[in-house]
Amino acid sequence: MKNLFDPHSFMATPTGDPVSELRSRRESARLGGGLKAQEAIRAGGRGTARDRIGMLLDPDSFIEVDTFVTHRTTDHNMFLHETLGDGVVTGHGTIDGRRVHCFAQDFSVHGGSMGEMHAKKIAKLVEMAERTKTPLVCIWDGGGQRAHDGLDALAGTGELLDRLVQCSGRIPVLSLVLGPVVGVSALAASLSDFTILGEEHGQLFLSSPLETPEVQQGEVDASGLGGASLHASRSGIACLVAEDEEDACFLVQEILSYLPDHNNAEPPFLASEDPITRLNEELETLVPDNPNRPYDMVKVVEEVVDDGEFLELFTNYAENIIIGFARLNGRTIGVVGNQPNVLAGCLDIDASIKAARFIRLCDAFNIPLVTFEDVPGFLPGVVQEWGGIIRHGAKLLFAYAEATVPKLTLITRKAYGGAYLAMSCKHLQSDYNVAWPTAELAVMGAEGAVNIIHRREINAVEPEQQEDVRLRLVDEYKAKFGDPYVAARNGWLDDVIEPSESRLRLCRALNILRSKREWSPPKKHGNIPL
Repeated sequence: MKNLFDPHSFMATPTGDPVSELRSRRESARLGGGLKAQEAIRAGGRGTARDRIGMLLDPDSFIEVDTFVTHRTTDHNMFLHETLGDGVVTGHGTIDGRRVHCFAQDFSVHGGSMGEMHAKKIAKLVEMAERTKTPLVCIWDGGGQRAHDGLDALAGTGELLDRLVQCSGRIPVLSLVLGPVVGVSALAASLSDFTILGEEHGQLFLSSPLETPEVQQGEVDASGLGGASLHASRSGIACLVAEDEEDACFLVQEILSYLPDHNNAEPPFLASEDPITRLNEELETLVPDNPNRPYDMVKVVEEVVDDGEFLELFTNYAENIIIGFARLNGRTIGVVGNQPNVLAGCLDIDASIKAARFIRLCDAFNIPLVTFEDVPGFLPGVVQEWGGIIRHGAKLLFAYAEATVPKLTLITRKAYGGAYLAMSCKHLQSDYNVAWPTAELAVMGAEGAVNIIHRREINAVEPEQQEDVRLRLVDEYKAKFGDPYVAARNGWLDDVIEPSESRLRLCRALNILRSKREWSPPKKHGNIPL
């Protein structure tokens, strides 16, 4: 009699009936590392691999492949623990009716560790996703490379990494990290376009916490080293943090709703009852009269886009810039905006990297870019200069200049110096640039410019008169250089618009730019300053 708690007992004695034997083998594969191991996982608040795939995909849509793959290792008595599937469930199905390929690591089998056949099985699925031009969803929950397989495990993992890199920019790749993921598997997860971590159990480590001196000495725990909050706020790996596994699957579904199936397809269209003629009267008073007072750029975005729906990404990382997806007149847009609430919206190292990667993602998948600009410049200081703000700031400029999708820019207040150039200016072939009447476009702020240009003139008058002279010169500088109509006269702005017309103008511009096609000289790829 077969022991239900031992999945290997289903393979012990052939029945002689091919159909019965097939069913037994499928049941063995379904049990993974056994009922006890699966129940222990569920008791810890986590789902099994098949539980997670069931939550992710449409009901009854999953078609499993490579069910009977097993490891090839005979050392360490591994032949006594042969498990069908080798610790990962792979296949394809649908999400909201759209075809996807997906896999989920099975923590009940060797702790979800990646052996040779485990990795090759995933690599085969990744290659199939690229061939069929369908999105790929990866569910990671495993303890790195399997020591029993030795170098064979690394060879299989290398093949997997190569396949993932080939997918980049061709199909959307999304990773869910719902358990501890260690070593090269963490690198694989970070190759995705979007990496979502579970708040309670999601962890990513390149080096095992057991081998990390700070953990050994009690200075930090495993969550502090590689937990979800750390990767969402410090490392910038997690674009979103899910409350639980069901929420993680929902976030995948939401992100996919904005993305095309592949790089030669258009993003999905979602009809909205929000009219393009809706005026944004709240924007008339949103920007403070005092140019040094902050306001929330997210409110500007939500007021302009369809139904006020804005899916912000990396909300706790480089908060001085916002990125995410929204829609205008039913069509997906990628939003990039300075956030005056944090560091006055200055660009720093992390903000430049965060925005540059998102811009390249949108360009790869034919998603128009809409930039909401209020930037006083790059953040000054020794830390930024020594950290390479020049190189990292150049990434942002490079990404905008390289992008061939429609590029629209709305300047709400400040646009100063090199940051003005880096934020999708007209000189970088942005397609439609407009500004509110409150906007200032200049090399630097009027006060700073006057203190440099007219310092002798100011110092030449009596001390009690210097402030009056300075204020007069500031007003003259703003009228001569900072006024948005100066830029408009030179063709560097397509128009100066009322804030209430922002949605109308952007929707109309996006509609005409839908047919934009840009030719560039043949080359393998540019050399972005990484």
